[in-house]
Amino acid sequence: MSFVDSQRRVLSGMRPSGRLHLGHYHGVLKNWVRLQHEYECFFCIVDWHALTTDYDDVGLIADHVMDMAVDWLAAGVSPSSATLFIQSQVPEHAELHLLLSMICPLSWLERVPSYKEQQENLQHKDLGTYGFLGYPLLQAADILLYRAGLVPVGADQLPHVEFAREVARRFNHLYGREANFEEKAEAAILKLGKKTAKLYNSLRKAYQEQGDSEALETAQALLKEQQAITLSDKERLFGYLEGGGKVLLPEPRPLLGEAPKVPGLDGSKMSKSHGNVILLRDTPEEIEEKIRRMPTDTARVHRSDPGEPTRCPVWQWHEAYSDQATCDWAQQGCRSAGIGCLECKAPLIQAVQDELQPLRFRALDYEGNPDLVRGILAEGAERARDAARETLAEVRYAMGLHYR
Repeated sequence: MSFVDSQRRVLSGMRPSGRLHLGHYHGVLKNWVRLQHEYECFFCIVDWHALTTDYDDVGLIADHVMDMAVDWLAAGVSPSSATLFIQSQVPEHAELHLLLSMICPLSWLERVPSYKEQQENLQHKDLGTYGFLGYPLLQAADILLYRAGLVPVGADQLPHVEFAREVARRFNHLYGREANFEEKAEAAILKLGKKTAKLYNSLRKAYQEQGDSEALETAQALLKEQQAITLSDKERLFGYLEGGGKVLLPEPRPLLGEAPKVPGLDGSKMSKSHGNVILLRDTPEEIEEKIRRMPTDTARVHRSDPGEPTRCPVWQWHEAYSDQATCDWAQQGCRSAGIGCLECKAPLIQAVQDELQPLRFRALDYEGNPDLVRGILAEGAERARDAARETLAEVRYAMGLHYR
């Protein structure tokens, strides 16, 4: 069993819904491209999650998975820097989900905000299924399987990360309190050596008695550097720091991004179901046509009518794409009727085309070689399974499922 530095490990995923759009690119993918060079990243196409709501319409799942993988690769997510894989190709996700379901109170699932929200938003679907009720636990299993300490999410996903934390906390409470835990932890401290043991004890005391979070972080960093103690002793000492048992499943923390939000072409949230998207692989002609047709300030009935940028969806795109000089030009020209709406859109058309041109060219290589994409995902699944097996071996042992 190898030691996992959970605070250096990231897990994130997307439901396969086909080709991705600018909202995905700015909201998720650009952040992933940055994170893959700073952390050990696992990026998962969560096809089982798609079945929780679309179990009756599975015909395009395989195509959607491939489209999503091509867009990830075209956006710069690299198989040499991150692990890209399909959820269902790592069956350990299902096993951990099953094992965690044994300890997850039903009331926890029923109180997840998205449970009732999606039922209301998708009233045309029969969501009275075990799979739909349990999908937050499957999501927790996705995270905890890799002992990922960081999960990049938007604010709307914070309850799901907190849910995963609660599940990890309950698991550690139930199974981390091994017999004679304190005695084993004290014995492990002695193995650190006199000087390190003294420092560990002082930092532990500072955290437990005074709530000194810096002392906790320092002590955790100290333990990560230790080579002379076993993995089990290291896990005991991590848990002993916080007054608990062994940390079998680390509690993940959300990693909130600060990406600019690109609204849909009509000013509302960008969504394919709303028909207001620019896809990452749209042609220059398609991009120009879509932006030229964007609605503008309804007060500008005629070219000579002054407008108000804050009432116009086009202005929100300038805020995301244009430099200060262009923004000033657009605001002044709109309010004075010095420029027309099509003139105002011209810099945006060029900016979006410039941004997406390299992605579109990279996508061509992968579109023409689907075996390469499948190979990348298969290799990623093997790497993911290696990490997943390590976690499950410890989970099974903790739950008494060890027979050899």
